[in-house]
Amino acid sequence: MKYLINNCTDACRNMAFDDFALECLPLDEPVFFLWRNAPSVIIGLNQSAYAEVDLDYLQSQGIALARRVTGGGAVYHDLQNLNYTIVGKSRDLNADYPDYLHTMQNALRELGVSAELSGRNDIMVDGRKCSGYAKRVWKDRLMVHGTLMYDVDLSVLQRVLSVPGSKLSAAGIESVRSKVANLKDYLPQFKDVLALKDALHTILAGPDAEVMLSEKQQAAIDKMADEKFRSWEWIYGRSPASDFKISRKFSCGTVELSWSVRHGLMEDVRFGGDFLGNLPAEGLAARLQGLRFERDTINRALESGPEKVSSYFDGLSAAELLDAVFSENA
Repeated sequence: MKYLINNCTDACRNMAFDDFALECLPLDEPVFFLWRNAPSVIIGLNQSAYAEVDLDYLQSQGIALARRVTGGGAVYHDLQNLNYTIVGKSRDLNADYPDYLHTMQNALRELGVSAELSGRNDIMVDGRKCSGYAKRVWKDRLMVHGTLMYDVDLSVLQRVLSVPGSKLSAAGIESVRSKVANLKDYLPQFKDVLALKDALHTILAGPDAEVMLSEKQQAAIDKMADEKFRSWEWIYGRSPASDFKISRKFSCGTVELSWSVRHGLMEDVRFGGDFLGNLPAEGLAARLQGLRFERDTINRALESGPEKVSSYFDGLSAAELLDAVFSENA
């Protein structure tokens, strides 16, 4: 199979690379490329960034957040995870989609991994998930891309995707390990993930040649990354409506706060509880209405308003209220 080379590890640019290959690359037959991301969480096209990811933890650890153009769930990538993309024209989706999946399954089997397709979008080994994949159709083209966990840090994976009420939140790291598999355990012949990448490339490419991208095409990918995939509107603003509620006891009493996030903006902000304060809390709620639901923006609103937070809630600081919001709902 013909192939592209993509050595970039920037998650947002790699989302743009996928999109460019699907929509803009001249294609006469399928092509593939293998790629990696620096530590990042990639959410599905239809997911809420606020409901799926511990955003505070991502920010504190310098882990990137990106949104892809395919559906499915949030995934954690690091440099010990290898990703694959196959894209081509499709005249028969029902035939071409499984063909693309079998291509990767058979390549893993050739390396000695007893890979099995399972469920709606998993590749399994010994009953554990080693790969998840997703698809997108654009006009007469089909793209399938997915992950291959080689030696991913499972403790970080659990932490970044663990939000209140999620499956991972309720599961310990041993439970996570029991459900997923790092391919390193099944491929002792490879010294590292790059050796696996080289071996897979050799199998998939066969005698076929590289499809070279011009400087103009590379510049188009850069532009797509900057204007679309790095934008707040794409990563956060596309999030479906999400509803949140917290309740926390402070020295002033119990403070309850509920709000909705629509297109990344806070709406229907309401305070309740048995707290004591000098001013009606509706004034602070109005200050938060319409803001981007992100820590820095809300912090500025709490710190710079005409009245301190303690005017609404006796003895409560802006930092305490901010931490209450994001520790439970980031």
